[in-house]
Amino acid sequence: QVQLVESGGGLVQAGASLRLSCAASGRTFINYYMAWFRQAPGKEREFVARITWAIGNTYYADSVKGRFTISRDNAKNTVYLQMNSLKPEDTGVYYCAATARPGGTRMSEYDYWGQGTQVTVSS
Repeated sequence: QVQLVESGGGLVQAGASLRLSCAASGRTFINYYMAWFRQAPGKEREFVARITWAIGNTYYADSVKGRFTISRDNAKNTVYLQMNSLKPEDTGVYYCAATARPGGTRMSEYDYWGQGTQVTVSS
């Protein structure tokens, strides 16, 4: 059974940085696509970033490109989201997602989800 557990959220001021972690267990993830999504209050969940576990190819939403970095640590089975220059519009619950199929930017492409971690950016 795949389990994804996020951590690292919190309350920060605009311009600050946070690093989110997603600890993955239950499978060998070498062929998986891993992604971060976020959901702001009253809005739909949206794609943030994606990484291929095997070779580390990354892809970002335009809204976070240049500010966020997704990475993975094979030894720790953990995916990270480094978030710099945070803005109030980055506020939301951040979810880690995984799939063994080719994963893109749509929620429907991902089979496994974590419980989410709250990120709040004050102005």
